[in-house]
Amino acid sequence: MTVRTQLLRVLQQEDINFLLTNRIPRRLATQLIGWFSRIEQPLVRDLSIGVWQLFSDLDLREAKRTHFRSMHDCFTRELKDGARPIDVRPETLVSPCDAIVGACGAIAGTELYQAKGFPYTLEDLLGDRALVEAHRNGRYVTLRLTSSMYHRFHAPHDCRIERVIYIAGDTWNVNPIALKRVERLFCKNERAVVQTTLAAGDQPLTLVAVAAILVASIRLNCLDAPLNLQHRGPNVLLCDAAYHKGDELGWFEHGSTIIVFAPESFALCDGVREGARVRVGEPLMRLP
Repeated sequence: MTVRTQLLRVLQQEDINFLLTNRIPRRLATQLIGWFSRIEQPLVRDLSIGVWQLFSDLDLREAKRTHFRSMHDCFTRELKDGARPIDVRPETLVSPCDAIVGACGAIAGTELYQAKGFPYTLEDLLGDRALVEAHRNGRYVTLRLTSSMYHRFHAPHDCRIERVIYIAGDTWNVNPIALKRVERLFCKNERAVVQTTLAAGDQPLTLVAVAAILVASIRLNCLDAPLNLQHRGPNVLLCDAAYHKGDELGWFEHGSTIIVFAPESFALCDGVREGARVRVGEPLMRLP
């Protein structure tokens, strides 16, 4: 057994993983890594990316560029043109990101799940009464991005972003271990509620980008400034930005979670279930 394998086994033990990624000064660690990852010094960059590759399945063969200025530059990399074919069928809502599917399905009134036995409510997550009513009894899919995945996210369908609600919060880890231990975790973390209207049928679609430890920074192309722990601006930001299906909406500074909310008349596509892997542009839901 290699040293790498032994270390991975230790880090995957639930108690140790939870301790190392949560029982630390989370906000301080997040700000420190945010600063460190941007250091544009070749030795620091190469060692950082090397350690990252050692403990993950990082694959850079699809990256548009092969040289990166810093570890952060590698985190937020773009992909080669055509690397993510988009399902263009008008009746299909596609995945906005590369991810592992978490809890998903129908919302019971306003209650849904982060993990089995751990419910939360739309009221606590969205913080907006009109949005809660728009998605009452609706459909949802939780999409978890791991650290080695492509970190940019895209429009699931032709749509218009009308408003972004920024909600400051904590930076708990959002991996399955933490989701089984921390109640209402998504409702505690920093997040951006991206309110959109689909061009098809003028129906509401909401994306909630949830930050996590080491990744408390969310960039949206429709906004001039990042949403992060230093954000002191307004919590409600009005937008008027139109996107076609597959257009880039923004990116995380690392890996995290996007929760997709659609109306009750939508249905999950075949194969979309907890534990499944999806990529940008692949079918996620069917429009009515």
